[in-house]
Amino acid sequence: MPLSFDAYELQQYQPNRYPFLLIDMVTECEPGQYAKGYKNLTNNEWYFPIHFERSPNMPGCLQIEAMAQMLTIAITTLENLKGEIVHGYKHMATFHEEIKPGHRLDIDARVLSFKRGLCKGYVRGSVCGKLACELETTILIPSIFNQFRPSGAR
Repeated sequence: MPLSFDAYELQQYQPNRYPFLLIDMVTECEPGQYAKGYKNLTNNEWYFPIHFERSPNMPGCLQIEAMAQMLTIAITTLENLKGEIVHGYKHMATFHEEIKPGHRLDIDARVLSFKRGLCKGYVRGSVCGKLACELETTILIPSIFNQFRPSGAR
């Protein structure tokens, strides 16, 4: 049975906090497989007044972060990984549509592989059913990943 988390419950699995917790709800999660949820965007987001004044939109780097955070949920819900710190390792993003105040960014994160602390994933962000952004990414859990690094590389 898939899991779901409200804004407070997801913080058990995602170490970021306001203003950098960029997901509001996890609607469905199968640990180690996928996580789905969303971010509600309002005029009150700290970045809208400065990006850009006449045409506010969600910065691409924050779209990447929101998508990576949803992928993080898909792996930190695995047994013994609750609350682990996760770092970005490699991101390849494509932006199709601007995400503006009033939009809801729906995020669908899929785990492609998870080995030795490295998670490869594919994430889609959509607004009103239309693809807005997508991300091919690798994230890592340092506490696991560092156990497999050669001793001279630490």
